Amino acid sequence: MRQKLKQTNGVTYRQIESDFPRTDKGFSDLCQRAWVEINQGALSHNVGQLRKLLSASTQLMAVVKADAYGHGATMVARIALEAGAHGLCVATLQEGIQLREAGIEAPILLLGAMNTPEQVKAIAHWQLEPTICTPQQAWIFSETLSELQKTLPVHLKLDTGMSRLGMPWQEATQFVELVKRLPYLEIASIYSHLATADSPDPTIMRLQHQRFEEAIAQLRHAGIKPPRLHLANSAATLADSSLHYDWVRAGLALYGLYPAEHLRNAVELHPVMQVKARVTQVKTIPPGTGVSYGYQFIADKETRIAIVGIGYADGVPRNLSNKMTVLIQGQQVRQIGAITMDQMMLDVSAISDLETGEVVTLIGQDGNLSISADDWAQTLGTISWEILCSFKHRLPRVAVSDGMLA
Repeated sequence: MRQKLKQTNGVTYRQIESDFPRTDKGFSDLCQRAWVEINQGALSHNVGQLRKLLSASTQLMAVVKADAYGHGATMVARIALEAGAHGLCVATLQEGIQLREAGIEAPILLLGAMNTPEQVKAIAHWQLEPTICTPQQAWIFSETLSELQKTLPVHLKLDTGMSRLGMPWQEATQFVELVKRLPYLEIASIYSHLATADSPDPTIMRLQHQRFEEAIAQLRHAGIKPPRLHLANSAATLADSSLHYDWVRAGLALYGLYPAEHLRNAVELHPVMQVKARVTQVKTIPPGTGVSYGYQFIADKETRIAIVGIGYADGVPRNLSNKMTVLIQGQQVRQIGAITMDQMMLDVSAISDLETGEVVTLIGQDGNLSISADDWAQTLGTISWEILCSFKHRLPRVAVSDGMLA
C-alpha cells in the first residue's frame, strides 16, 4: 500500500492510493477546494476503547457499510482489523467485493438479504458470509451451491421486534433445523437486531433480549447447540454487557460518535471525520444587499463575506442555510444566505485579516471550538448517521496523523 506524505501546519496528511480515488495531483491540489479528513489514530483509539468493554470471549465486528459511514471503507477496514477487530459487516454484495478486491481477507458478513443464484455465486466466489432470513432464501443458496460443490458459512437472522429482515423468533427452531438439513450450508451464527438500544428507556430492548434468549433456549431444548450469537449494535455495546454474546457489531461508535447522550460515559470516543473547505473569495457588501438565491439573507449593515467552495452537492444539507456556523482561525462565524450546489457564504466581518485560501472547518475542531455531526443532526431534526453518510465522493478523503493520540 503506497503512501504519499505531506506536512502542513504540523499535520501529516497521507493519501493512501489504494483506498481513495487515484490522482496524479499533489496534496495542495487535493485540498484546494474542500475535503474530508480521516484521523487514523482516532479510529484505532475507538477500536481499543470498544474492545475494553468486551470480555475475552467476545469479538468486535466493525460495521463498514455505506463506505464506512462516509469515512472510506477500505482504509477503515484495514485500520480496524489492525487495531483488533475480528471481522467486518457490510450491507451489499458490492461493498463486500470492494473489500476483497482491496486484498482484505478477514470475515465479511453481508447484512442485507441476497435472493438470486447470481448473487449466491458471487458470494461464494468472493468468500463472503451471507445473512439468511427465510426458508426460500436457504433453498436458493443450497441449490446454487450444490451446482458449485461449495459449502458456505451462513448467518441466520431472527426478527425479535425490529420488523425488518429475519424469521420470526418464535419459529427459530424450525428455521434452524431446516437450514441444518440443507446441503452446502454451514451455520456460522444466529443473530438479531435491536430497534431501541439507543433509548434511555430499556423496556423494548429488554423485551427483544428476552425473545432472543427464548429462541436460543428453544434451540437448545431441541438438541441444537447454537454457534456464535450476536445481538448488540453500538448502543447496546455501550449500554449493557449482557447483550454482548460472542460478537458485537459496532458502527457509529467506531467513528467516534455516541448513539445517545446517556451513553457518553461508557467510553471515551474520538471523532474520526473532519470536513474542511477553503475560502475562495472575500468581499464587502453594503447595507441592503441580498446574498445568494432567493435573498434569504439581506445585510442590515456593511458586511464582509467569504465565499467557501463547498455546497449541497458535496453533502452539506441545504436546510442548514442560515442555521449553521463554521470555524475559522479558532473563531465561530455564521453561514448566511442559501447554501448553493457548490458554494456557501459566511459573515466574516469579525475577522479582519481573512484571506482567500483560509481553511474553514465545517465539522471538526479548530482551536478550543468544535462542531460535530451531532450538532448538524440536532439542527435538522435527524440523526448523526445520516450526516456522516451524506458527504459525497467528490470530496477527497485524506488520511491524517497528527500525533494527538500517539
